[in-house]
Amino acid sequence: MNASVERKPKPYKGMAMEGMIATWYAKNTLSGIAEFRDLAKRIADGLQPGARVLEVAPGPGYLAIELARLGSYQITGLDVSQTFIRIARENAAHARVDIDFQEGDAATLPFAADQFDFIVCRAAFKNFSDPVGALRQMHRVLRPGGQAMVIDMRRDASTKSIAEEVARMPLGRLNAFLTRTILSALRRRAYSRLDFERMAQLTPFGQCLIAESPLGFEVTLIK
Repeated sequence: MNASVERKPKPYKGMAMEGMIATWYAKNTLSGIAEFRDLAKRIADGLQPGARVLEVAPGPGYLAIELARLGSYQITGLDVSQTFIRIARENAAHARVDIDFQEGDAATLPFAADQFDFIVCRAAFKNFSDPVGALRQMHRVLRPGGQAMVIDMRRDASTKSIAEEVARMPLGRLNAFLTRTILSALRRRAYSRLDFERMAQLTPFGQCLIAESPLGFEVTLIK
């Protein structure tokens, strides 16, 4: 009699971001490169030369690449998608920046404790199967005094705010329609302000600071 094999739970919600889906996403989000550049500048303003930075779920790697252009940082990107890792490595090579993109799960970060000065996770946290586990791992691998930033949609984002956000993107009619549809669906996975506060309380962070916008919020956690 064959022994049953225990299946490991998926580290993400929904379908895998692989193949054609990941490629479409990479091409579509490149239209928002100005946002990635602005965020990279904000992050760089708070970093020291040589700082170690981890981006959790970097996707095609646009933010990590823009940050690498701004200073001598040691940047690592960890994503569960093999396709995204391949695309991110290709993008980094094309940009001639040195970034260590690795495959892995946000809830089981493959790094020793106290490794990073700063962690950022943009537009992906709502997709994690174990969000509290991911926050605990971020705390573990941060150095004392280090900071994590989570940027994502908010559950109570209005249909109007989604439409206005997409209207600011330089997208064609079809891609704009698809983006509005996807964001509206992803909103159901998103968290509220209270959700984030409660999740932070379940981790060694204990608390978090939240800045809201019409579409989402920016959560800051300090070790």
